[in-house]
This record gives sequence, C-alpha cells and structure tokens, in this order.
Amino acid sequence: MAVIAADGIHEECGVFAIYTNDEQVASRAYYGLFALQHRGQEACGIATSNQGRIEFYKSQGLVTEVFNEDNLSNLHGRCGIGHVRYSNSDGNANINIQPIVAHYLQGDVALAMNGALTNTEKLRQWLAQSGSVFQTTTDAELVCNLLARYGHGSLDVSISQAMADLQGSYALVAMNHDTIYAARDPYGNRPLCIGKLPNGYCIASESCSLDTIGATFVRDVRPGETITLDADGIHSRDLAHPPQPAHCAFEYVYFARPDSTIDGINVNLSRRRMGAILAREIADELDVDVVIPVPDSGTSAAIGFAEASGIEFTPGILKNRYTGRTFIAPTQEMREQLVKLKLNPIREELEGRRIAVVDDSIVRGTTSKRLVALLKERGAKEVHFLVTCPPVVNPCYYGIDTAERDRLIATKMDIEGIRTYIGADSLHFLSSEGLLEALGGEPRFCDACVGGAYHLGVPEEGEKR
Repeated sequence: MAVIAADGIHEECGVFAIYTNDEQVASRAYYGLFALQHRGQEACGIATSNQGRIEFYKSQGLVTEVFNEDNLSNLHGRCGIGHVRYSNSDGNANINIQPIVAHYLQGDVALAMNGALTNTEKLRQWLAQSGSVFQTTTDAELVCNLLARYGHGSLDVSISQAMADLQGSYALVAMNHDTIYAARDPYGNRPLCIGKLPNGYCIASESCSLDTIGATFVRDVRPGETITLDADGIHSRDLAHPPQPAHCAFEYVYFARPDSTIDGINVNLSRRRMGAILAREIADELDVDVVIPVPDSGTSAAIGFAEASGIEFTPGILKNRYTGRTFIAPTQEMREQLVKLKLNPIREELEGRRIAVVDDSIVRGTTSKRLVALLKERGAKEVHFLVTCPPVVNPCYYGIDTAERDRLIATKMDIEGIRTYIGADSLHFLSSEGLLEALGGEPRFCDACVGGAYHLGVPEEGEKR
C-alpha cells in the first residue's frame, strides 16, 4: 500500500517549544502542534524535561491520532518541545520522527528542526571519522552530534558554535537541563517566532500556534539569532554580521496558515495582494463571469483578484477535508479519482459560465489538468487558470519537498504548452515583480524555486536529496 499525495509542494515540518511555571506543558505543546498540522501530517512528537530527565512520545499520524490523555499525562515538566513532520525522500520510518532525543556529556538533549542543510553528507563524514554514530537520516540527529562535539559549555554556546558549521536552512528548538533553546539560520529562511504567556514563553514556526494556546506574539526570531528560555526569562544571542535575509517566499504563497504573520507580513493579506496584482497585470487579457478559488490556499488570492477586477467571487469548489492521508494502491485509475475525492465543483455555480479558477502554483501539472477537466465536466463553458506565483522552475533544497527539476512542468514547456497540457482556455501566472510587490517590495526573500538565486547555496551533487 502507498500514500497518494496531492500533486504539489509540501512543507516538511513545524516546530514548537514552551517554558512555563506550571504543569500544562504537554497539553499546550499538543495544541501548539495541532495549529501547525498543515506543515506536516505524517508524524509528530513531544518531549518534555522533568528535572533534567527527558520524557517523550512520538509516532506516525496526525496530532489528534498520536496523542491522547494517557500518553500526554506521562509527559511531565515545565518545558517541552514538539514537531510535526511531512516525510520526504527518507521515508516515514519511526526512527526518523522528531524530536530526536540523545545523551551526551552534558546530559540528555532533545532537538527538533524545520529546514534542510546543504552540507549534510560532508558533515556526516567528518563526524563519523571522529566516532559519531548515526541511527537516523535526519539533519536533526546530525545537529545533535555537532552539539555533542562542542558540548563543553552551555547548550546555547554549543549551538552558536555548531551554526558556524551548518549550511542551508533551519529553524530549530532544543531542550537540555530544563531549559529551552532555539535558533534560526543566518538567512532567516524558515520562520520562527516568540510568544509570551502569563507565566512563561513559547516559540513556534508560525504565529497561529501562539494564538491557539493564548500566547501574545512578541516578535520573530531574527536571522542568525539564538534564544534561551529558562527560569530567569528570555535571553538572546545574535550573529555578529548576518547576511541579507532570504525568507522563503513560498511560505506566503502556499505553506503558512492565512492567519499567521511572518516577519511582519500577514499571510492572508499578502495572498490577497497577490490576487489583486495579478488582476492588474492581466486586466486586458481576461473576460470571465466568475472567479473561484482552489481551496484552501487559493481562497485569499481569489478574493483579492475578485475585489480588484470587480468580477463576481463564488466558492465554487467544495473541499473534502477528510482525505488528507488516503491509503490506496497508486493505480492510474485511482490517481484520476484523487481530485474528485478532494475537490467537488458545484455544478449550479459553474454551468454555462466562463470560470477564472485561482490556484497558488502549478508543479507537475497533473492535478491542474484533472481539475480543469472536472470543471468542464460539471458544466463550465470556459476555464481560465490563474496562478498567483511565477512558474516553478527549480527544486528547493531548503526543506521543501518539490519535484526534481526534470519533473517540473515549467522546465519542459512554455506557458502555452502548459495551457494546452492542462486543457485550460487561458493560463496566467503572477510575475516575479508582482510577487515581490505583494510581499512589500523589499528584496529579502528566497525565490529560487521560481527562477531566483539560491541565496543559501546548493548541495554538492552527492548531497542532493
């Protein structure tokens, strides 16, 4: 049996950490991870520190499937970290589920990480030659081994030393001796933010997680910054000379929840701006009756497009929210059924009408092709496909599960070729300039996947995963 996944781009994980003066750590971590479920649906875990001893529970499944009152009640202490995971090329084996828990000279340590290093194999070889033994294929375990190598002082010092060796993208949380640590790569590629509780602090991949547990947003962790949470409060250590930030643009296009604010930009509003700017860019090229989104990530952009263009908006496609992890044999027939399982167009909204359908991206093109056919099957007179980001032409090496370059449709076809393949009456992409404008106009984003520069470098050939 195999997992049939949607044809698209997948975030690989989300992290959460909390330090409080009460015993509600495990339950708050549970709710914090629940709010980050969109960042990873294959596995999750929580670890707590109880007077220096780490207790943890982790397994494959959604947060609500993995945790219950019994196993949460066995996680004691006043600080904890958690992780949700989307499995990538290393599979979904239990051994790779985070947080990673290890023991070294300074005691037990737990660590969870979002992102991907670009020098993993080089570091593994170097550490292995020094006697390190690896039991998983995760970057998180590699970082644990680096911390052990530099573990002659406090963990925050070890993390700062390890960061000098790490190349690529990461937002990590760690725990040792009833203390929480967090770090963000010098480019700030993956999001990480700080929240204040009445009796402590928390750290999460997105601000929506802070909202869920009643924390007040304080600020984003700065690129290159390390954070310590302990009984004395919050402490910070900054990189002396961080480079120009390269925040992931796709967090705003697709990954992040609309109710999150990342690095000063609200995700919902940025998506509405993407839709509005696309409406401006193609104002003279489109004549349709109604605008509909591909739910859920296309909804905000479709609203923005409709508002800017004056074209009627209607939620003409219903999303079945209970098909996220469908275990079926990957036959061609079942692949054809996948879109019908997840998305059901409403015939009464579409029949005889010229439809503009708004989506966040086209990766391989197969899902877009099936959706266009389904919309026409349900009576749409014309289907015009609008994409609120530029064509995806490069793979991501920074923690996003994209197709290899030769499987990206935009590397094999021009826009007219893609339009013909998916069967749309017209096809329009937001320009690179339009995407940057929607994000505030400042050149502080990584857009390598849509043709920009790989600011954080690329793996050597043997390291590409």
